[in-house]
Amino acid sequence: MKETLINLNSKGDYKMIKIIKNFARRLFSGFFKKRGEIKLGFYGSPNAGKTSLANRICQDWLGEDLGSVSRMPHETRKIQIKEDVILEKDGKKIEFKLIDTPGIATKIDFEDFMKFGLKRKEAQTRAKEATQGIIESIKWLDDMDAVIILIDSTLNPYSQVNITIIGNLVARKIPVLIVANKIDLKKSNVKKVQGAFPEYDVVGISAKNGDNIEEFYEGLFKLVKKI
Repeated sequence: MKETLINLNSKGDYKMIKIIKNFARRLFSGFFKKRGEIKLGFYGSPNAGKTSLANRICQDWLGEDLGSVSRMPHETRKIQIKEDVILEKDGKKIEFKLIDTPGIATKIDFEDFMKFGLKRKEAQTRAKEATQGIIESIKWLDDMDAVIILIDSTLNPYSQVNITIIGNLVARKIPVLIVANKIDLKKSNVKKVQGAFPEYDVVGISAKNGDNIEEFYEGLFKLVKKI
């Protein structure tokens, strides 16, 4: 849009008005930002339960799944998006774009996929797609308004992947909610996850069974308020 020129006696006054106009434009664009534009990303290691939780949310509020899940790592190898997800609870309402990202790993070996019964060529293709998926996940970080980090609560939370993801989000000042998944399993240790990341809200759930999902939704409402 072409701006109207203003004739002023002082170049300083003109500069100040321009600064105020730019500030106002940013301010009001923030006021009128639609909640539907909120981009909520799901990040974590492979098999941490990102797609399982995304499916749980979509089933609870939309009556449909987002993607497939598998015991084999890197089932999700492309970004999966569900538009216009609306949560309403106790008079509160949030609307967002759910973005399920491929699991991030520091190493991908096609031979690991062969242990699940894939033939060599199939395993190599899956490894290549998984690598590309990791690249896409990292690229999408800059587009996120808030992020859910899924951590397998049966494993050591002090992994390079978890620390790297959280470090990148901190650098970008993106609000984070940590979800300690798989509390239905005996080896689950939510307190260890909380101890690893004491500065963040941590919610323990079972995305598979829906255990403690209501507490997760409460945490999600709190997370959105930080945007």
